[in-house]
Amino acid sequence: MSLSRSPSPKPGGGWASPGLNTPYVDVSGRSSPGNAYRTNGAGANTVTWESAKAKSEGVNGYPSFSTQNNGFFNRHYRTISNSLPRFNMGRSHEKSYAEKEKLGRGRWSSRDGSKIARLGNFLGRISYKMRLRLLAILAIIVMIIVFYTTPLHYYWRRAKHLGGGKKHVIILAANQGGGVMEWKGPREWAIERDSVRNKRKYANRWGYELEIVDMSTKKRYAHEWRESWEKVDTIRNCLRKYPDAEWFWWMDLNTFVMEPSYSLQSHIFNNLAANTYRDINNYNPLNITHPFDSPHLDEEARSAVGDGKESSINLIVPQDCGGFNLGSFFIKRSAWTDRLLDVWWDPVGYEQKHMEWEHKEQDALEFLYINQPWIRPHTAFIEQRKINSFPPGACSENGNDDRIHYNEKDRDFVVNMAGCEWGRDCWGEMYNYRELSNFLNRNWWELFKEELVAVIWFKITGHKVKL
Repeated sequence: MSLSRSPSPKPGGGWASPGLNTPYVDVSGRSSPGNAYRTNGAGANTVTWESAKAKSEGVNGYPSFSTQNNGFFNRHYRTISNSLPRFNMGRSHEKSYAEKEKLGRGRWSSRDGSKIARLGNFLGRISYKMRLRLLAILAIIVMIIVFYTTPLHYYWRRAKHLGGGKKHVIILAANQGGGVMEWKGPREWAIERDSVRNKRKYANRWGYELEIVDMSTKKRYAHEWRESWEKVDTIRNCLRKYPDAEWFWWMDLNTFVMEPSYSLQSHIFNNLAANTYRDINNYNPLNITHPFDSPHLDEEARSAVGDGKESSINLIVPQDCGGFNLGSFFIKRSAWTDRLLDVWWDPVGYEQKHMEWEHKEQDALEFLYINQPWIRPHTAFIEQRKINSFPPGACSENGNDDRIHYNEKDRDFVVNMAGCEWGRDCWGEMYNYRELSNFLNRNWWELFKEELVAVIWFKITGHKVKL
C-alpha cells in the first residue's frame, strides 16, 4: 500500500522546518515538545507541569492572589445590567428629536415595561428555597381565610375530639307562639327576638346545639297550671333528643350573652374544679346546715365537698341573694340526673307543696337539697357573675353586691334581667345591655373608625359623627 506522503528523511518521523526547530528536542511531527515534560532521573533540564503552569500564569499577568473570571462584576454583570433603568427614546422607529411633544422622551424607565414583567424578573431572581417559603406562607394565609369564611370552623368546633361543641346544648325558654298568661305586645316580641338572635349567634360561633322550647301554658293536672315547672320536663325531652350531648345549659328568655368570645369550655369546663365550689357554706343565703352529721350516712354524704372529684359534679347552680337561681344553670347527663329529674317532677311532691313553693321548681330543688343527702355530693355551686349576673335593679334591697350584680369592667359573661316584669322595663334593660355588648366587642375596623377617625373629625370640625 502506497503512502499518501513520502516518508520523512529524519529519524523518528517528522519533517525538518528551518527556523522552527529547537535545539533542545528533535521535531517528530507532534504539536508539543517531545521530551520537555518527561522526567528522566535527576537531569538538570527536568520541568514539572506545576512549575510550567505557574510560569505561564506569571507571563499572562495574573497575580497569585487573584481569581480568574470570578470577580463580583463578572459574576453579576447580567443581573446588574438588567436591573438598571434605560433612557427612553420613544418607539424604535421614532429616534428623531424633531418632535418636541413626544411624552416619555428623555425620561428614565424600567428596562421591563410592565409591572407583571418586573414581578416576573423579581421572582426569577429568587432562589428555590425562598420560593418554597413564600409559597408556604401564602398557603397558610389562604387556609386561614378559607377556614373562617366557610363552615369549616363550625364543624371543627363541633367535633367531639376537637372543639367539643357537640357535647353542649343550650336550652332557651321562649313563647314563640304567643302569650302565656297575657297578650304579647311589641316589647315582648322585641325581647324574644333579641334574646333568640343572641343565643343563636353564640351557639353558631362555638358549634353548640340550640334548643328553643315553647313554654306555653299546658294543663298537666286537672286543677293547676304548671308553666314554670316545665323546665324539668323540657330537660328530660332534650336528654332524649340529643344523645351525644353531655352538658345542658338552661337559660331564661330574659338572659343575654354579653361576651360571645367566651366559650363554655374555656370559661368553665376546662377547669371545672376551680370555677365551682361544693361547700355551700362559702355563700349560704338560705342558712342551710351543711354537711349532714347523721351517723348512718357514709363518708361521702357527710363530707362538705362529697368525694372532691370533678367528674362527680352533675348539677351546677348559681345563688343570688335569696338562694338558688335557675335562670341560668347546668345539668349533666348521668344516672344521677335521671333520678333527680324523676323526683323533681314527681306529682306527689308537687301536690303537697305547690301552695308553699312560691318559686315552684326552684323551691322544690332547694327542698330536695336540704332534705335528701344523696343530692349534695353531686351538686356544685358557681359564682353568680360567672353565668348569671344581675342588673342593678334586681336583688338590690341592700344595694349592689359585687358577688351578684353585673360589672362592665370585669366583662361578665351573661346578664339576667330577673324580675324585670315586676316594676322594671324589660325591653329597656335588654336594649341597653345589647348595645353595651356590641360596644365592648367591637372589631378592629370599628375601633379604627370610632376611636381614631371619629375623634380626629371631632377635633377638626367640632361635630360628632357616627361611622
